[in-house]
Amino acid sequence: MVKIIKPSFEILTPINGDEILKLIEIAGRTCYKSNDLITPDSAKNFVSKIAQRGHESVIEHYNITVRFICNRGFTHELVRHRLAAYSQESTRYCNYTKDKFGSEITVIKPYELNEGTTEFEIWKNAMENAEKSYMEMIANGSKPENARGVLPIDIKTEIVITTNLREWKHIFKLRTSPAAHPSMRELMIPLMKEFQNKIPVIFDNINQE
Repeated sequence: MVKIIKPSFEILTPINGDEILKLIEIAGRTCYKSNDLITPDSAKNFVSKIAQRGHESVIEHYNITVRFICNRGFTHELVRHRLAAYSQESTRYCNYTKDKFGSEITVIKPYELNEGTTEFEIWKNAMENAEKSYMEMIANGSKPENARGVLPIDIKTEIVITTNLREWKHIFKLRTSPAAHPSMRELMIPLMKEFQNKIPVIFDNINQE
């Protein structure tokens, strides 16, 4: 029986927005040798000014790691952002017939498909057929790296990405845009809002709902 879940994300890096701004200020003031101007509350104003001037290389001094649970269509687009480190669940080595996977495949419900509709039932039937074919191939001696060829693009996968704040800003600008894929926006918009809530100034000028 195919397991259907919704996508999700988890920020793995502990985030203290004020401390992040202080680190960026220390790095940025090195350029001007103006460290003597640092005060307990000067970081926010400093980072705001360098952002307005487009000096975004300074915000590369801090990395954040996020885990996504999503489909492979999502990850195909995500990994095109090259200034990042990625670790992804491998369909080559994961054998979904095993107990730790529930002896089933897990798929991500498409954002725009509603349960009870004809489209959803067609999609669900396709997922079940893919699972049946996968299980039969494994039962007949195929390795997971060969049986994975029948798995759908909506197969659930996990991916961990680590990248700097400047690249996160670039990712959000592209992947929250109205032109982005709906499944991408489904995760990236709430993730961006978390970044905006946790880290002052840096992501404030992105709003593409």
